[in-house]
Amino acid sequence: MTVISTEIKQKTISKAVSLTGVGLHTGKDVTITFNPAEVNNGYSFRRIDLEGSPIIKADANYVTNTQRGTCLEKNGVTIQTCEHVLAALVGLQIDNVIIELDASEPPIMDGSSKYFIEALETVEAVDQDGFVEEYIVKEVISYVDEESGSEITIIPAEEYQVTTMVDFGTKVLGTQNATLQHISNFKDEISNSRTFSFLHEIEMLLEHGLIKGGDLNNAIVYVDKELSEETMGRLKSAFKKDNISVKPNGILDNLTLHHPNEAARHKLLDVIGDLALIGTKVRGKVIANKPGHFVNTQFAKKMAKIIKISKRNNVPDVDLHQQPLMDINQIMNMLPHRQPFLLIDKVFELSTSHVIALKNVTMNEEFFKGHFPGAPVMPGVLIVEAMAQTGGILVLSTVPDPENYLTFFMKMDNVKFKQKVVPGDTLIFKCSLITPIRRGICHMQGYAYANGKLCAEAQLMAQITKVK
Repeated sequence: MTVISTEIKQKTISKAVSLTGVGLHTGKDVTITFNPAEVNNGYSFRRIDLEGSPIIKADANYVTNTQRGTCLEKNGVTIQTCEHVLAALVGLQIDNVIIELDASEPPIMDGSSKYFIEALETVEAVDQDGFVEEYIVKEVISYVDEESGSEITIIPAEEYQVTTMVDFGTKVLGTQNATLQHISNFKDEISNSRTFSFLHEIEMLLEHGLIKGGDLNNAIVYVDKELSEETMGRLKSAFKKDNISVKPNGILDNLTLHHPNEAARHKLLDVIGDLALIGTKVRGKVIANKPGHFVNTQFAKKMAKIIKISKRNNVPDVDLHQQPLMDINQIMNMLPHRQPFLLIDKVFELSTSHVIALKNVTMNEEFFKGHFPGAPVMPGVLIVEAMAQTGGILVLSTVPDPENYLTFFMKMDNVKFKQKVVPGDTLIFKCSLITPIRRGICHMQGYAYANGKLCAEAQLMAQITKVK
């Protein structure tokens, strides 16, 4: 299990775009506006109808209610039924957006993500100066809700995939499955799949006044009980219809299914929207058996916790016995440093956005003579220097004649030391770009690991300068 910084740039939208519809639970007109956001913002909601326009980040830890959609709450401010909006953003692979609302919920539209997709596609998705982080699933992770029997599992896969299996134990719905093999197919295969409910649930919600914005165009209603005259009258009144009947396929009329397995596809849509609350993209196959908002968001919380731990202890998976990409002679052909100040021995990985290098720490190091006699410890400043030299390989690899350049520190931020490094340790360094290299300036996140644990980290900025 590891989190990597990919070579894919983060995306936002070029300008704001709005649409208006009815809120499912309030029955009032709601306007939603998608706004561009900064790198690493992710998804966040802004309530512009409240004083101070408070912001709630789309985070699984803010989920407070999942009875009729996924509800977020922070400091008394709520966002209801956020999943369809988030699914649209994930499906279009847009990473950073601020979502403004003038009510507590987005408009229900037709009960799918279709209209949000259409609105977002009227503005351009633009690349940003930041790379997408991705959590690579290396082992099976599961969450089971013992009470409902619902289960979500994720297994290793080459890309993000989702399969849902729906079985509510009713003849009218039966058993349905749906699969999304590629997230790029979300728009065509999943986005227009509408929410659904059973007749007995609709009756209960009507009794409690909880679906004031409902009509037969934003929910598939499966009739799982006999439709009495009394129920028929209440439905006509609620949905403002002169006539209501049941189709041969067991759903109320005035609506045609977009897909035979539309219920399973909508559950898949909900899974994608709810798992957006993890906050990090995932590479793996999600298998959801009888998914619902509760089990979805509990799984999202579990994944977010695992990813947080993984980021903290994200030791690169490197075979130290393999032939290195660069040995010490090749490193010296690129870096100007020499003994006793050349502090990396091998390079194992090098891409346009990251580099992984190694240093074997021995008692022969010059600095151990005075740091400290009788208790040799590698100075923290030299660990950071070695980290910077690793980053130097990354930035110098972008020029055709690296031997004619020197690399100079510009800034160090958030430097932390976690544990000491002593003779006999093997240090693994990983540096990943925070922003693309521009005009010879490299801004990167660096980590140093020893004995399978994080021993130091820092954000570094350096610039290469031509000397010949």
